[in-house]
Amino acid sequence: MSGIKTAETEKEESIFGQLSAMGHEQVVFCHDEPTGLKAIIAIHNTVLGPSLGGTRMWHYATDESAITDALRLSRGMTFKAAISGLNIGGGKAVLIGDTSLKTEAYLRRFGRFVESLNGRYVTAEDVNMKTRDMEYIAMETSHVTGLPEIKGGGGDPSPVTAYGTYLGIKSAAKKAYGNDSLVGKRIVVQGVGQVGKYLVEHLIKEKAQVFITDIFEEKLSEVAKLTGAQAISSASVYDFPMDIYAPCALGATLNDFSIPSLTCDIVAGAANNQLADEETHGQMLVEKGIIYSPDFLINAGGLINVYSEYLGGYKKELALKQTEAIYDTNLRVLQLAEDSGMPPQQVAIDMALKRISSMSKVKLAY
Repeated sequence: MSGIKTAETEKEESIFGQLSAMGHEQVVFCHDEPTGLKAIIAIHNTVLGPSLGGTRMWHYATDESAITDALRLSRGMTFKAAISGLNIGGGKAVLIGDTSLKTEAYLRRFGRFVESLNGRYVTAEDVNMKTRDMEYIAMETSHVTGLPEIKGGGGDPSPVTAYGTYLGIKSAAKKAYGNDSLVGKRIVVQGVGQVGKYLVEHLIKEKAQVFITDIFEEKLSEVAKLTGAQAISSASVYDFPMDIYAPCALGATLNDFSIPSLTCDIVAGAANNQLADEETHGQMLVEKGIIYSPDFLINAGGLINVYSEYLGGYKKELALKQTEAIYDTNLRVLQLAEDSGMPPQQVAIDMALKRISSMSKVKLAY
């Protein structure tokens, strides 16, 4: 009987197959019946230090899609930390369900699960999570960042994420056009949540022509009214006449369907995992002549901000100063990609892995 595969053993092999393929160290499944909590904490790599990454809440269609999201996001956090020169590893947590589940008990129970990992994972806020949520989680664990500034924390990391993304866009413009001015450039920002909204403000201030779209009409109207950006239909995003496409919602918007339709010179945005398939779609962008700024590189500002808080004695000015290095790093990646003929995403991954490999010779995983 031991050699017979059942549906359950095939599923188990599939999960461990994903862990092996992506190089994860640990995945924790958390469940609490009284609060309705269902969470997954993925720890990718801790060679550089304990894993740090936000917790996002989403109504996933299946548990399998939640697992895949946690694995991809945590892997991206490893690369993000490594290429940014931070001494931390990559981790991520996903809470399965809609925000109506969030209560004090729910969040504190999640905090207990984070605490049970004894510091191997440090959480922060991400999609559908707020600073106030981090306060509840912090009642049960010290392994949390993104606390309010009044309590010595770094507050909402979204403005710093947006600032880094803005600098990434400017450095990509420098590569594409010979200067980094965005004046008059037609830029489509897809997704105007916290990060997207702040990014639009930067772009409008620089006198770019900004077009925005979002699946939430109320949010779209609010940001359009607040910033002066022009709202467009989500259906027309990819073939919309534009110079720069900035995906700032969920991932995988660069795929077999969207890439052939793109009219832009540059893709640079804050969303994680923008390439549905890193190898295939990274190469498709190269062949189409589109400059791609690696997502985990230019959206690293939020991680830099919470890392500054994690170290203690948080100072926003220092976090912003470190975030400014994104401009030069992105420019270097884009030049190396051009010189080698490799997709920028792969060049950036190789740079991150090289740092992790060199550090693995002097220290063990956390």
